[in-house]
Parts: sequence; C-alpha cells; structure tokens
Amino acid sequence: MESKWLQWAKQLQSIAQAGLTYSKDVYDLERFELIREISVEMLSYQTGIDKTRIKDLFANETGYATPKVDIRAVIFQDNKLLMVRENADGDWALPGGWADIGLTPSEVAVKEVKEESGFDVKAVKLLGVLDKKCHPHPPSLYHVYKMFIQCEIIGGEPMQGIETNAVAFFSENELPSLSKARNTQSQIEWIFKSLNNPQELVYLD
Repeated sequence: MESKWLQWAKQLQSIAQAGLTYSKDVYDLERFELIREISVEMLSYQTGIDKTRIKDLFANETGYATPKVDIRAVIFQDNKLLMVRENADGDWALPGGWADIGLTPSEVAVKEVKEESGFDVKAVKLLGVLDKKCHPHPPSLYHVYKMFIQCEIIGGEPMQGIETNAVAFFSENELPSLSKARNTQSQIEWIFKSLNNPQELVYLD
C-alpha cells in the first residue's frame, strides 16, 4: 500500500538510527548522520513539509528502531460498534492510541476507552495485529503495528474526552465518516465479520 519513496525513507532512517546508536568510529557516525539527513530531505521534498519539523517528528529517536504500537478497542452493544469522534480531524475512530510504557496492551485498551468514551471496560480477546503499511491508511512517518482488542462494557456512561468530542454506537450499514489514519473501512468490515464468527483466528498483518 505504501509508496516506494516512503518505504525507502523509513528504511534509511532505521539504518541511520541503528548506526548512530552502535557505531564508535567518528567517520561512520558522520556517514550515518548523512544518511539520516537524506531520509529527512526525501520526506521534505515529497511532502513539502519543512525539514526541521520532519526531523522533530521522524528522526528524533535514538536506539534500535522498532515499530510503534497503536491499540484500538473493539466494543459492541446490541450489534453496534462503539466509536468516538476525533478532535484532530472531525472523523470517527475506535477508541485507542499509542501503547504506553509500563502498561499491557489490555491495560492500554481499558485506559483509552475510559479517557475517550467514558465507559469502563474489560479486555476479553485479541482480534488482530495489523501492519499499517498493508492497509489503505494515509502515509505515515512511522512503521506501525495496530492491535485490535475486543472489550466488554462493565460500567460508566458516554462522555467525551480531551481528544474526542462525541461518543456513539453504529451499525455496519450506518457508519460515519472514518478517521482513516486510525481505522479503515475494510478494517471495520472485518471487525463486524468477527462479531458473527467468534471462533475466527487472530488476524495477522
């Protein structure tokens, strides 16, 4: 799904980050810094975004480069799916966000649902682990794994959060405008399919 230039820029950034972490030779460090700068220039050229901003977002990490993890909670009530409207783009998404250090995936799902929708939930099942590059999301600077975790409501009430401004349940044939950076039409269709096939295996990639 990803453009080749974006794949190459990410790979260059990953190589540079690892080289800057593990290399001791001053000349090698200089070369890896140059590779990182090339990856930033590629992104700036293709997107029109200032190099300084891209470097802050894209080339700001140290250590061995690994994918980021995005947790999404899947919650059904009367065969309708819980979604929240995002302040960032005005579109709708499954409650969720980046995984937090020190929390398990289930704990992240529970926390994000409470913060974004007001509901108290318990995590009951891992539905899938998807690589964002394999799905029709908008281009992303990061390599992202998306974990979809089914949860059940055990309390609370609908309430908007700091990052959300509405909470609602939707049937499969009445879906709102989706926040495609967070969830795609095909992913929502797969989620509804999983509701009707509880024995289905965990979805990978």
